[in-house]
Formats: sequence, C-alpha cells, structure tokens
Amino acid sequence: MELKDIKAVYFVGAGGIGMSAIARYFINRGLVVAGYDKTPSTLTRQLEKEGMLIHYEENVDEIPHTCRKKENCLVIYTPAIPADHQELVYFRENGFEIQKRAQVLGTLTRQHKGLCVAGTHGKTTTSTMCAHIMHQSHLDCNAFLGGISKNYGTNYILSASDYVVIEADEFDRSFHWLSPFMTVITSTDPDHLDIYGTKEAYLESFRHYTELIQPEGALIIHRGLEMKENLPAGVRRYDYALTEGDFHAENIHIENGEITFDFISPIESVKNIELGQPVPINIENGIAAMAMAQLAGCTAEELRIGLMTYSGVERRFDFKIKTDKLVFLSDYAHHPKEILQSARSIRELYKNRKISAIFQPHLYTRTRDFYHDFADALSLLDEVILTEIYPARELPIEGVTSALIYDNLRPSIEKQMINKDEVLSFVKEHSFDVLIVLGAGDLDNQVPEMARILKEKANL
Repeated sequence: MELKDIKAVYFVGAGGIGMSAIARYFINRGLVVAGYDKTPSTLTRQLEKEGMLIHYEENVDEIPHTCRKKENCLVIYTPAIPADHQELVYFRENGFEIQKRAQVLGTLTRQHKGLCVAGTHGKTTTSTMCAHIMHQSHLDCNAFLGGISKNYGTNYILSASDYVVIEADEFDRSFHWLSPFMTVITSTDPDHLDIYGTKEAYLESFRHYTELIQPEGALIIHRGLEMKENLPAGVRRYDYALTEGDFHAENIHIENGEITFDFISPIESVKNIELGQPVPINIENGIAAMAMAQLAGCTAEELRIGLMTYSGVERRFDFKIKTDKLVFLSDYAHHPKEILQSARSIRELYKNRKISAIFQPHLYTRTRDFYHDFADALSLLDEVILTEIYPARELPIEGVTSALIYDNLRPSIEKQMINKDEVLSFVKEHSFDVLIVLGAGDLDNQVPEMARILKEKANL
C-alpha cells in the first residue's frame, strides 16, 4: 500500500513514544488516525487533543467505521501487543495491511528522500544533529529519532519537506526495512549478539543494509570500519573521520569548554565551525551530520548555524550541573566503545579533575560478551561505582554479574559495587568533582534526584 492510497491509519498500541511520533505524522497529513492503548497517559491525552481517536478497551466494536475498509486503512502495531489481541486478530483475519513501526519507516523512505543514520553507536546524536541542521535550513525535513532532541523537546519533526531523517536501528535487523536515499554508517562494533550470534552475521547485516540505498543516493561511511559494503550502481561513496577522509576536521581547538574546527569537504569547506554541544566525540558526529546535510543541499552558512545552535539529546552527554566546583551529567552509553568514547571525551574536557562514574550494565549477554572491554574503558576514569545488571528483555545467566567488570578494573581505580536502590544514599554520603551516570537502563530515572542532592550539598 502506498501512502497516497491511505485514508485512515489505526494503531494497535498507540501510546509509545515511537508509535506516537508516527501517529502525529499521519495526523499532520490530515488522515483519520485512531487506535487502541491499554491505559490513558499524558501522551495519549495529548494525541486525543490533536485529533486522534483512542479507546482503552480491547474491543473490535470500538474500531471507527473509517478504519474498517481494508483498501484504505493501514494498521500499525507494536510487538508488545500479544498475537491474540482481539483487534489485531480482526485486522489479520480480514486481510488488512498490517505493519510494524520499522516497516512504516521503510515506507516513508520510499515515499520521501530518506536521510538515515546507522551504526552501533553515535547514530542518535548524528541523526538528531542532521535533523536540526536540515530543519533550520531552506530544505527543512521530517524526522523520526531515537532520542529526545533538546532543541525541540521531542523525538520527531513534522513538515511538508520531501526529506525525512531516520535513525536506522540494526536491532532485530529493523533497518533492513528502509530504502535510504542517503545514509551515514558511524560504526560497526559487534553488538546485539543475542540476536545475531556472531560478529560475521552482524557485519553481514550492515553489508545488506548498504544494498538498500537508492540509485543516485550516497553512502557516508566512517573510515576504517571492518564491514564491506555492496553498493547498487549509481550510489556515491564518501568516507569521513576526525582528521582524514573525504569529510574531516582541521584546526580543532578545545579550550575553556568550547570547541571550534574547520569542516573540510569535497563539495565546499566551511571554516570556524562552533559546536553548540561542545563534547569532543561530537566533532566526528558533526562531520557526518554536516556531510549528509551538505549532500542534500544545505548551504555553508546553514551548516554553521545548525551546528552552533544544536543543543544535544537527552541522556547523551547530558549536563545537569556544570560549574567550576562540580560537574554532573548522564550518558546513555552502554556498549564498550561508547563508554570508551565517553570516557575519553570527559577526560579531555576535564584533564586535571577527579572523574567518577556510576555505571549500570545493560543486558546479561552484553556483559558476558564484553566485560573485559567494559573494564578497560571504565579504567580511563578515576572512580567507578557499579550497580547490578539491568536485564531489559533477558533472563539471568548463571555466573554473569557486574562482578565480571569489577574484577577486571585496573588496580589503580577506586571502585565499589552497590545496589541500584543504594545509589541516592551513596551520592548523598560521598563527595564528587566530576560525576557521570552511564548506561541504558533505568538508573537515569534517579538522575533528577541525584542532581537535587548534589546541588543542595554544593549550595548551588
């Protein structure tokens, strides 16, 4: 079903942040948008105000009449909905087109010019940077992002633009639904081995992804990745890195909490770029974001203004306190390479200060597969406090605990293991110079209270 044929869209599971962004896309285009969710929430109430018809009882009779015509109604569901859900069964038995969120994003990349960002790490920041540059340019864009943009307070941007910026997620091979017009690949360090099994299968998944790029499109790939691309005829290939590649930086200056550099490009170089979120790793992310935006047609001045006014992503190097006597931030980093980049960046920003990290490992399988790498990365810091593993979708694995990381930290590191429910009291009872909370689990829920405690202790 093509977008032009769709008159109504029905969501089975409407209240998630990813699903709600797609719902708003269709509301913005004037379609009938309806759906079911288990419980009302702030998000569902806001969607209702914006024109979405939502009910909270599993009942086929509640499906609006307009959504009962299979020729014109697209059904979108979240995998969290059980297969025997009455409404989902109704749509399936009556021959409706039913798609997961990733499939819908794929449809959007075929109907628009998809600017996609894939990679083990860096994809949320890079895609959000690119979306901000594009949105404030003469080109504009739609965007479906993997994190909350601090510029817009949301994970989506809607406009009449022909461009759509999408974070291309490799988990469960979701990005294989996409048909990018252009894509950045930031990194291919093996991850999600509970899904892929082997490093080779993971790299093969990225190789297949490059086969999906549209003719006349472009691949912008980080220099030196282990993967081998397989590009369709007509697709242009560029590489990038910090100080080398088709796109790179020169004259990098990091001083007094500010970062500037020159953007070197085969199209048009731009001098004196200022990073709005001055974190060293964002130099490379910014290079990739500007490269794709420039290839799409953004001007030099639009690149400069876009990067200068970029405010960051919630939970990505997200400063909560930033003073001469105390720094506190949180970072979503949960893969060893992300931890390494985060540790290097914070060490470069605060060369002569004591840096402490509270880290909540994410997934038993990831801890089992990479505990040596986690320990090596965390050992760049001065003090490490480990909590228990956040299981997410997994059951415990015998012998796999945070102690695997703890026991492999360098002897010079101050270290401690505590339970997650002890974190607030630990923060209250200890002093810090620079403190970062790391991980993709639920420890971030305690960050606002940690910030309050730290401000009160420091009289800020």
